[in-house]
Amino acid sequence: MESQVTCVAPVGDRCGEGVVWAQSEQAVYWVDVLRYLVHRLDCASSSVRSWHFDEPVVALSLTSDASRMLVALGSRLIYWWPSTDRRQDHGFKLDGYPRVRLNEGRSDPLGNFWLGTMKNNVLPNAELGEAGKGEGVLLRIAPDGTSTQWRGNLGISNTLCWSPDGTSLYFGDTLENELYAFDYNGADGSIGNERSYFAGFERGAPDGSAIDSEGYVWNCRFGGACIVRVSPQGTIDRVIEMPVQNVTTCTFGGEDLKTLFIATASIVSPPGNRLAGSLFSLRVDIPGLEENRCRIG
Repeated sequence: MESQVTCVAPVGDRCGEGVVWAQSEQAVYWVDVLRYLVHRLDCASSSVRSWHFDEPVVALSLTSDASRMLVALGSRLIYWWPSTDRRQDHGFKLDGYPRVRLNEGRSDPLGNFWLGTMKNNVLPNAELGEAGKGEGVLLRIAPDGTSTQWRGNLGISNTLCWSPDGTSLYFGDTLENELYAFDYNGADGSIGNERSYFAGFERGAPDGSAIDSEGYVWNCRFGGACIVRVSPQGTIDRVIEMPVQNVTTCTFGGEDLKTLFIATASIVSPPGNRLAGSLFSLRVDIPGLEENRCRIG
C-alpha cells in the first residue's frame, strides 16, 4: 500500500508540469509553465535549483546524450545542457504560435518525441487565459526532425505513456474528461485503433499520467485533489487522495522506481491550499518504468 504523501519541494509553482526522473543523477526535473521555469530537485541533498527560459516551459525529456535534455517551450523545441545551461535550437517550431502552443510531451520507446498542442492560454503577461476545444493536435517528432500529425480536434492534450510491453499508447483530452488508448507499433512508431480508455470520472479532469510495471495508469486529476490508478482494462483500481486541489502530472523515480513524484498547480486553487504548487512524493508498492529517451538524430 502507499505511504503518506510528502511535500518535498514547496516551490509554489503556478502550474507545475513535466516531471522527469533522471536515474543517473538521482534527481527530479520539472517545470512551471506560467513562470517559464525548469526546476531540479537533488534527492541526496534535498536542494532545488531553478532556471528561467524565455517562453512557457511545458515538457521535458531525457535524451540519448546523457548530458542534455530536450525542452518543449510554448513555440518550439530546444536542447538544453543543465550542467552548463547551454541551449540550442532543435529545429522544430510550431505553426500557429502564439494562437496555439505546445503542451504535453514525452518520448516513446523508439526515441520519437510526441507532442500535444492546445489553444494558447498563457497570455503575454504570463497570466492564465482561456483554453478552448478543437484547436489542438497530436504530433510525433522523429529523430531526424520529421513531424507527423496523428490526431486533431483536441482541447487540452494531456497524458502520454506507453504500456510496459510497448503495444499501447495512452493519451487524453482534459476538456473532454477522457483518456484514449491506441495500438502502438513498436517497429515504426505509428498508432491506430483509437478507443476510449477511461472517461467520465467525476473528480476533476485528466491531466498528466505515469504508468507502472503492471501496466496501470496513474492519472493526475486537475481540480480533483487526487490521483486515480486505472487498470489496463480501464477500471478504477484505487484513488490516492492529495492535499491540494490541482494535481497535474507524475513520474516514477527513486533507485527502485517506487517513489511517485507529483507536480501540482497553485492557479485557481481554493482557499486553504497552502501547499498548492509544491512537488510531492509518495512511496508505492509497485515500481514504475524508466523514462524513455528522445533519440538524437
